[in-house]
Amino acid sequence: MMHKLTSSFRRLTVDKDKLGRCRLYSQLTQRQSPVEESESAGGVPTIPAFDYTPPPYVGPTADEIFRKRKEFLSPSMFYLYKKPLNVVHGKMQYLFDENGRRYLDGFGGIATVNCGHCHPDVVQAIINQVTTIQHSTILYLNHCIADFASALAGKLPGDLKVVYFTNSGTEANELALMIARLYTGCQDIISLRNAYHGNAAGTMGATAQSNWKFNIVQNGVHHAINPDPYRGAFGSDGEKYAKDIDDLIQFGTSGHIAGFIFEAIQGVGGIVELAPNYLPPVYNSIKKAGGLVIADEVQSGFARTGTNFWGFQNQGIVPDIVTMAKGIGNGIPLGAVVTTPEIAKVLTRRSYFNTFGGNPVCTAAGHAVLKVIERENLQENAHVVGSYLKERLTALKDKHDIIGDVRGRGLILGVELVTDRKLKTPANTEILEIMETMKDLGVLVGKGGFYGNVFRITPPLCFTKEDADFLVDAMDYSMSKL
Repeated sequence: MMHKLTSSFRRLTVDKDKLGRCRLYSQLTQRQSPVEESESAGGVPTIPAFDYTPPPYVGPTADEIFRKRKEFLSPSMFYLYKKPLNVVHGKMQYLFDENGRRYLDGFGGIATVNCGHCHPDVVQAIINQVTTIQHSTILYLNHCIADFASALAGKLPGDLKVVYFTNSGTEANELALMIARLYTGCQDIISLRNAYHGNAAGTMGATAQSNWKFNIVQNGVHHAINPDPYRGAFGSDGEKYAKDIDDLIQFGTSGHIAGFIFEAIQGVGGIVELAPNYLPPVYNSIKKAGGLVIADEVQSGFARTGTNFWGFQNQGIVPDIVTMAKGIGNGIPLGAVVTTPEIAKVLTRRSYFNTFGGNPVCTAAGHAVLKVIERENLQENAHVVGSYLKERLTALKDKHDIIGDVRGRGLILGVELVTDRKLKTPANTEILEIMETMKDLGVLVGKGGFYGNVFRITPPLCFTKEDADFLVDAMDYSMSKL
């Protein structure tokens, strides 16, 4: 039985050499989009060539899947596009639908697929581990969790070297908030308005957007003014925003707090990078109040910002706790909390256990992801291609008045759409129309921000300048059709 299972998995192993030998797309994958069918080839952006042919899809149709989804899955699950896309295959920065049509993935599974879809090294690591031992428990020794923890600690500054693995970003942030409260003996947490830190009880309290918060008890969290350079009252003056932290501590707490949690670049909030020079004075204020500083790197971590491996490094601070997920596993359910040896001791006061945290398959995948990022210089690529993409998007702003702001760094970029630049009126209807046209052209991007009017561009870090050109050209074309 094991021989058959092993053989089956071996057949799934990706042969890297085939990537260079495959023929260009078959007639099926060359199928024209609705836009291309309705207009002449001139002026319509075309997807870059990619020497790969996906296997034929023989599964259920989009309509069949959608019927089952409506009947058997939670009605809270929403989807993009008027007609949901049935994504059946992925390879590096591209996705394929049930008809074999190729799309440029400008969303990366929501800033998750950092190495690229089905990267052969990550796939191979998963196969090797799942055919060796899929799951045991952290009550036994296994080298996968220890090897990855050691490698991960090596990517963090200071004394941040004790790792606790989780299954998701929400779970990691829940644990981080609890650690801060246990360590300080205080309950008050300070978060930022427009933040998103998860959807469990504690993290929902730290989240500060009403459309992500249910009407349940959410105690002990104070939300400071968001240092938003575009919509904020003080523009890009980070030090002015930082004064609100002092006010919150003095007038909203006992003067002593558990901690401060932040995203260096707010993902769900619409790719809002915190104003320059904000975090250093905030760090000092939190420390004076006895609190811990928690960096939520779920979306901005793992080389995505390009300039640094972690988002918090762009403002020159070293937090007490770092949380991570998404890009850590390239799509594998994996998260982590990293802190100092001293702070980590608080979890020994009682028993704390996670059945799947540190699972051998997940940590083997995570370690492979780290190796790929380093070996293929994906951080440098995120910086070079991301800077180029941002320049092109900024130039597009001069052409289309609907673009109010272009922001972010590396390959975590936001384009905010407005119907009036002076009033900054959210163009939350127009963005849907533009997204539909871009999808028809073969470009997939995300959408976010409190008003739902911001393009979230977080592609795999293997994105090329040709991909960037196609994305911008498709956006330009789509805006011209409004």
